[in-house]
Amino acid sequence: MSSGRGLPVATAEIVASVAAHRTLTTAQLQVMHLPGRSRRWTQRVLARLARVGLLSRVGMPDFPGWLWFVTEAGARLAQDAGALPDPPRLLTAAQAAGQLHRHTLAVSDAAICWLSAARERGDEFGPLSWRHEVYHPLSRARRGPRGRLVADAVFAYVLAGEGRDISIAPRFIELDRATLGIDRLAAELARYGDLRRAKGEGGEPIWRPLYPVFPPVHCILTGAPRQALERRRVAAIGLLRSHPRLCRGTDVSISFALLDDLTAAGPFAPVFRDLREPGTNVDWLGQAE
Repeated sequence: MSSGRGLPVATAEIVASVAAHRTLTTAQLQVMHLPGRSRRWTQRVLARLARVGLLSRVGMPDFPGWLWFVTEAGARLAQDAGALPDPPRLLTAAQAAGQLHRHTLAVSDAAICWLSAARERGDEFGPLSWRHEVYHPLSRARRGPRGRLVADAVFAYVLAGEGRDISIAPRFIELDRATLGIDRLAAELARYGDLRRAKGEGGEPIWRPLYPVFPPVHCILTGAPRQALERRRVAAIGLLRSHPRLCRGTDVSISFALLDDLTAAGPFAPVFRDLREPGTNVDWLGQAE
């Protein structure tokens, strides 16, 4: 089956993924789209997409392999195929390799853990099941950064039950690379309490048109040695348990996991610590080991 340019449909899906997620590595794209193929085969597919002008790539001195980003022609192909609801942001090589690329790639690394789990379990969570930097208003009147919350990522995982039973599990993802002070991290996470309470003009929750229930928040920690990240998790939980924005009648669920643990064991393993029961290891659905 062809995408209309003499390319297999799988390659059109690759282009759509790169367009949606800004930059992706060869290894990420292999896991997402070509899990049964070799690294060399994946490289050949991506090189072909670059030759026909759908993808471009940039190397980093301190980063192994290529970072792939979509071209204008690739973005147009993804939209024409109906894969993306809005025009993707086009990047230059300098922007793709800029300071934020590690954060963006780490968000996708975390999401790929759910993708791999869904593939094994028969659930639904594909390469386009997460969105980066999703804006949420906190007030209809207030403008600027204080009037909105920007989630690092949002996704909806579909759990397949028995028979035709399914359940949708939306989530907010915050990716912490240990660059913020711990008080700043806690303050950013506490703003989800503001979103939980935010009301529209008719008194309805602002988030209600977007989500069937208020999504739990998963904060994924990376960017430092394990011991430092474990201390960071303990400190963040301690600050948040008494934070006024989370103690005013909100029922926001916030949990923490180390990206290394998530990558090694997957989200259905007890690698999370929930704010409400920090002494118990749970999986992403809150089930204890």
